[in-house]
Amino acid sequence: MKNATYQNVLSIIKNQGAAFVLLLDPDRLPLEQIERTVFSAIENGVDVFFVGGTLLLSKNFDEFVQRTKTAAGHIPVILFPGSIFQVSRHADAILYLSVISGRNPAYLIDNQVLAAPIVWQLQVEAISCGYLLIESGQMTSAEFMSNSRPIPRSKPDLALAHALAAQYLGFKLVYLEAGSGAQLSVPEEMIIAVSKTISIPVIVGGGIRTPELAQKKVEAGASLVVIGNHFEDPQNFLRIKEFADAIHRNK
Repeated sequence: MKNATYQNVLSIIKNQGAAFVLLLDPDRLPLEQIERTVFSAIENGVDVFFVGGTLLLSKNFDEFVQRTKTAAGHIPVILFPGSIFQVSRHADAILYLSVISGRNPAYLIDNQVLAAPIVWQLQVEAISCGYLLIESGQMTSAEFMSNSRPIPRSKPDLALAHALAAQYLGFKLVYLEAGSGAQLSVPEEMIIAVSKTISIPVIVGGGIRTPELAQKKVEAGASLVVIGNHFEDPQNFLRIKEFADAIHRNK
């Protein structure tokens, strides 16, 4: 079925009120821990898995994705690539990202052109996504690697204009990203400005460290809440169900 994974994600959002996304980084999660991590995440309310990272130091990316998908079963596994090397036929889909908040052509279109034949050959479902970097209090890996300035936190109108452009260009998702390890998460005022105006789902990630903050993002209009490196600490992972309950509270 064409766009099956995207339609599945839309169904999850409709049924749950918002989707809880766990980001798995192949450079940080050992292969032998994938099954236990995925099983526990699903048991505690994770709806979708993103797989990817800023760099790719691991040589086992394809195996990492395969093991994740095998463990996840019917739960969507979607690639969140930091480069054209992070593509695998084992995933359900790939976020086909364009950093539309920046003006660096390499991340606007150059890398997308290079990746297109690979995605086509592997027959991976591509979900187009307008990616907006948002100022987060410090330089993040995504900002550094993309060589692009983030949208100022105090300028929700700028974020809205970019999100509208993404929608008019035909993107299926808009991603408001504070960045991995961000000091500050995406402001609720910005999420409200974007979500109440555009008609495509809004993803929010970066700097979300408490269930209460996750809930605020949903209340502001986030359709998908992404949390990654916060749960790499085993003590934080123990609270994962609290995050799921908070994100699903508006069900």
